[in-house]
Amino acid sequence: MHGRLTPMTPAGLQSLAELARRRRLVACMSFSIYVALLLWLAFILSAGGWSSLRMGVWIAFAIAAPWSVLGVCNAAIGYWLLHYRRDGLALAAPFSHARQGDKPVSGRTAMLLTLRNEDPARAFARLHAMKGSLDATGEGAQFDWFVLSDTNDPVLAAAEEVQFSDWRAEAGEQEAQHLHYRRRSDNLGYKAGNIRDFCERWGRAYDFMIPLDADSLMDGETVLRLVRIGEAYPEIGVLQSLVVGAPSRSAFARIFQFGMRHCMRSYTMGAAYWAGDCGPYWGHNALVRVAPFARYCVLPQLENDRHIMSHDQIEAVLMRAAGYEVRILPVECGSYEENPPTLVDFARRDLRWCEGNMQYVRLLNLPGLLPMSRFQLVWAISMFIGAPAWTAIALLCALIGALEDTTAFPARSAEILYVVFLLFFLAPKLLGFLDVALTPGGLARFGGTTRFLASVGIEIASSFVIGAVTTLNTTLFLLLRQKIGWDAQARDAHGLSLGEATRALWPHLLFGAAILALGGAFAPKLLLWSLPLTFGYLAAIPFAIWSASALTGATFARFRLCATPEELSRSEILRFSALRRAAVPAE
Repeated sequence: MHGRLTPMTPAGLQSLAELARRRRLVACMSFSIYVALLLWLAFILSAGGWSSLRMGVWIAFAIAAPWSVLGVCNAAIGYWLLHYRRDGLALAAPFSHARQGDKPVSGRTAMLLTLRNEDPARAFARLHAMKGSLDATGEGAQFDWFVLSDTNDPVLAAAEEVQFSDWRAEAGEQEAQHLHYRRRSDNLGYKAGNIRDFCERWGRAYDFMIPLDADSLMDGETVLRLVRIGEAYPEIGVLQSLVVGAPSRSAFARIFQFGMRHCMRSYTMGAAYWAGDCGPYWGHNALVRVAPFARYCVLPQLENDRHIMSHDQIEAVLMRAAGYEVRILPVECGSYEENPPTLVDFARRDLRWCEGNMQYVRLLNLPGLLPMSRFQLVWAISMFIGAPAWTAIALLCALIGALEDTTAFPARSAEILYVVFLLFFLAPKLLGFLDVALTPGGLARFGGTTRFLASVGIEIASSFVIGAVTTLNTTLFLLLRQKIGWDAQARDAHGLSLGEATRALWPHLLFGAAILALGGAFAPKLLLWSLPLTFGYLAAIPFAIWSASALTGATFARFRLCATPEELSRSEILRFSALRRAAVPAE
């Protein structure tokens, strides 16, 4: 009776009134903090009178701050759920306790590996590992495996066919019926078009699909958990797993994913608490219900017949508009990906995401979207809009120190605000680190207290360099209206020469040198305070070379710096995948 009287989400998991209350709470928290920061900054900047430069700083801060403010709120809520509520996971993901027993799954699921000019040996090694893990659960007969290739390099295409033929031969006649390979002659619609082609050709035969990127890896128990949740709740259209970084020989990848892992745990838990049925979809390592996806998640065409690049979140909001929930399971599980091996590769991937997310501006008026879904699109755009604002703040503050009398500034108040916002920037990671420290056995999983603290220090220092590079890159990208496009990504650890790093990062060196010169000549104290942020521009080139070095990577691996639990106690699927990859002869 209660369910009939109280409007619920489509799957009946939560009352809409409760979700609305949570969203109002987060909105009030975020808005209050945001306004307080703006008023505080206005008080500081107005000392001695307003100028165009000071007003520029205030406006830029107003544009840049929302992302950090909501990040703090998400992380704080997630930390509260993790450590102060016994039912924290149930509050954020009420579907998470769906049947996990021995009852066989009844639906059919297609595992979809999408490829474009990737290393076939690496990709098929992962498929071998995933299939073996699923077969070990006894449920392998309910899964079919599709390699959906958009490769246009004839050498790689031939290698894919050889790898697939070997896989079928090794599997045997009966198991080979579950293995499929298709290569398109074009890349129409990019990855989304590839999956759309699958839906039109084979989709009617399957209840679910799990899209996989070339670097995706999921163990059988995680896949089964997602499928069982999907079967328990037919109105869940997308169920996203929390993806973590796989062990890497690259020092850069280790540093990045060490921080991201801790940041995402509390952040995602907090975001799931109030996003609820309008959650994220990252385009891979997620369970997708095929029938509504094929019917309702047809991507609109942009002007001049351009295709949507960052398709995942658009598909998510279309799925929710069709009456199906989009959820995330905010717990670490056997769901992995690889991260870019160098700062240059990472920066390029970040710009691809920027180019794709900026297309959302043209899609905000899609009919039928829920208000929360439109907010998710705005939020995805704002992640990159804030970058030019941060760049502007760095430059404008240097100009204020050079061109204006700042003796009237309330220095102590400015210093405190600066430290507060640095803490805001780091808060999701710091709360993630604290979560590990306060969780029984948490520090041991990451190699013990000494290694963990050393890794935290390395990651925090590195995050300022990575942040400086990505913000200036995004600024230049948006100002120059560049085009990046999608192509194969570098995944293996490799070094960077001085020339390669300089060609990619010389604008950062010049920008940092200009700020350093202005600050050193006119405002040495301001320069000193700004170093945690500005040194990243100057350090970009040496950091890129150092973090890509094979010697640095080997040193990190030897001393287990920035290691993940899977490296220290490698899971069976990661071990099997590595063995399969090592067994393939080098070409």
